[in-house]
Formats: sequence, structure tokens, C-alpha cells
Amino acid sequence: MIKPKHHYFFSKLVTASLIAYAFILFFNTSSVASTKEMYQNIEIFSEALGNIEKNYYSDVERKKLIYGAIKGMVKALDPHSSFMEPDVYKELMIETKGSFSGVGIEITIKDDILTVVSPIEGTPAFEAGIKAGDQIIMVEDKPTKDLVIMEAVKLIRGEKGTKVKLTIRREGVKDPIDFLITRDVIPIKSVRSLLLPFDIGYIRISTFQGQTDEELSKALKELIKEKELKGLILDLRNNPGGLLSQAINVADKFLGSGVIVSIKGRDEKEEKTVAHKNKIDRDYPMIVLVNGGSASASEIVAGALQDNKKALILGTKTFGKGSVQALYTLSDGSGLRLTTAVYYTPSGRSIQASGIEPDIKMDFIPPNNEEGGGKYHMLRESDLEGHIENEVVEEEKKEEANKPIKDEKMTEVQKRLDGDNQLLSALQILQSWNLFSKIYGLEKK
Repeated sequence: MIKPKHHYFFSKLVTASLIAYAFILFFNTSSVASTKEMYQNIEIFSEALGNIEKNYYSDVERKKLIYGAIKGMVKALDPHSSFMEPDVYKELMIETKGSFSGVGIEITIKDDILTVVSPIEGTPAFEAGIKAGDQIIMVEDKPTKDLVIMEAVKLIRGEKGTKVKLTIRREGVKDPIDFLITRDVIPIKSVRSLLLPFDIGYIRISTFQGQTDEELSKALKELIKEKELKGLILDLRNNPGGLLSQAINVADKFLGSGVIVSIKGRDEKEEKTVAHKNKIDRDYPMIVLVNGGSASASEIVAGALQDNKKALILGTKTFGKGSVQALYTLSDGSGLRLTTAVYYTPSGRSIQASGIEPDIKMDFIPPNNEEGGGKYHMLRESDLEGHIENEVVEEEKKEEANKPIKDEKMTEVQKRLDGDNQLLSALQILQSWNLFSKIYGLEKK
């Protein structure tokens, strides 16, 4: 605690330290502010601090005041920059290296409201029905207004088996919705794969973590073991992003040349990352699935593959987070997440606040068991009332009914296709691509 009689000396000490820091900044950057202006601004801080120390009705912990000042300063920058106290910063470090206990959502501040970027597939939040775009207005009946992201993260996380109440405001729903979610260990495994009909591979990346590129390589090898791929569907829907380095590595696996992403910081110098020639040719057609929950690293991958004409993008417009954050560890173990640059797709597009526009725009139609859903079904002749029966087809149906039950893997494939119109459409497009390639002699020689 700082006693009133010491406030003068403490505030002057802080002032001297800040002035020294200001001079370092002045002589090492191209700041347009004059030394006098910096001194005046720091003096204002010192005056406010001195008044608090002298006149506030009770003693205030010194670190609390400094932390509060830094949080306010960083909050004035942008929604993705934040200051984290040591315990919160330690939790953030765990995210990229191991598992952690929570509900499994990526959040951001959008229009000054705590908003879900995406639920992570297979987590308690995903299973409970939390959706991208949901606004979290209360956590445990505590309003989230004015909370910074990492403060909200700390409230939502907790020990495995404990429950947390989230109050959600959802577009199109009149009243707020309460979700009571049981926390669990959030797995770091980010890549899942399946072999679909017609020798089309399917890879789902749920988040970009430290091992994503290695998991992707393993998944591709497993798919190739089963069949020579005729096409690949890369599913980045509801992928909130993650590590920039992993996004670059993932895109690099499919691009033998060309720019992956370029980054511009405050010095306006453009840093380009270029793809390397792969040992394995992956020249099969690709479709990337995206939606409003695809953000950051997901958008880097989608934009790189789209601009380099490697893949068609199918789905809905992505989230639009086109900024790069760097992490800085401070001397007391606290951390600073700071927006340091804006990234651009290979063609020079900035997706900040605008997102990636799909080549094929298609909304997701939920299956019957989901709110507002109806099972996706292509209208066929056999659906028409009074249609003429085909005797051969009817006989085939009887034979199909007598076949043994399909294995577990085929059941999983069918389940995915039956409940996912976007995935089914991507499969049909790739199947048609291969068919037309054969007809017109465009297949790989």
C-alpha cells in the first residue's frame, strides 16, 4: 500500500521513469510527437496518479493502479490488443502448447460486445449449441460490458466438471438464451479426416495450434494410403484461427509456388511469405469450406488458396479479422498482446472487417433436429406425386435393403453428408469436375 506521505515521491519516480521511456521512444522511432508534447502527456498521468494517492478515500494497491492504467491504454487501441496479468497470461500460453479446461469457444469484442467468433468442434460449447455470432451478454449473471477479452476468458474457464452459465443474445431470437455448460478439458488435436465417396478426401481443421501442420501431414498420408485422391475438401468452418506460422505451413503444403500472405506494419514495409516447392505433388482439385466463424489464420489459408487458383471457396463470407497480434512477456510475468500488422492475401486484398468472399455462396441448412432446420434434399423425379416407377430401380432398392449394415466409417461418412448441404455440394462439384475432366481429356496425364 502507498501511504499518503509517500505519494509525492512515488508519483515523481513514476514520472521520471516514464519520461526516460518517452525519450527512448522518441530517439528510436519516427514519432511525430515532440519531446514537449510527450512530457506534457506524461505529466498529466503523474498529476492524476498523485491526486489518487493523496485524495482517494482509502489506500490503493500500487500494482492495481499501474495495471489499471495499462489496461485502459491498451483498450483504447483495438479489440484484439490486450494486457494480461501474470495468471491470465500463463493460461494463454497453455492454449498453444497443451490442453486447458473450459467450454471451447473463441471470443472477441465486436461493436463493444463480447462476441463468439466460433465454438470449437467437439467441445462443450459446440455440443450445447453455441454459435458463431452469438453475443455473450452475461457470465454467471455478471454483465460482460466493459470486460476485456482475457478477463472474460478467465471468468468462462474453470476446472473440469464445474458449470458456467452463459447468457446469449442471438440474432433472430427475441429473448436472451441461458446456457448452463459443464466445463471439460479442451483437446488440442485440431485435424480430423475421412475418405468420402468417389475417392474425395475430407480434412477438417478446427483450430491452428502448435502441431496442426504435423497433424495435417499425417492425415494426408493416411488418406493417400487408402486411395489415390481425386480431390480434397478442406473444412475451415467455425475455425477461429490461431498461430500465424501454422496457417502459413498449412497453405504451403498445397502451394508449390506463389505468395501465401504479406504483412504490413507501422513502417509500411511489406513482408511476403512465399510457398516452397513440395516433394509431393498435390494437383488434385480442392474446395475450401468457410463461414462467418472462419477467422484470422483460417482466412489466411482460404485467401492464399483462392488467390493462387488452387481451390474454390464455398460457403458464406468469413469473419474478417485481418490483423496480426504479437505476444510480449513483461518483466513481472504479465503479458501484452499487441496488434502489430495487417495481413494481405496474395492479390493484395486486406480482409480486415470485410472477410473472404466465397466463389460459391451457399448458406448452411441445418438438418431437421436443429433449430430452424430442414434436412437438405435435392428434388428428384421420384419425389413428384404420381411419378412412374422404374422396375429395375425398385429391384435395386430391395437388394440394398438386404445388404449387411455398413461399417462404422461408412456410417460416419453418410451421417456427415446427410446433415451437411455445403459438404454434400462440395463433393458433388468435385465429382463433376473429375467427370468433365475425363470427358474433355483434362485429367492428369
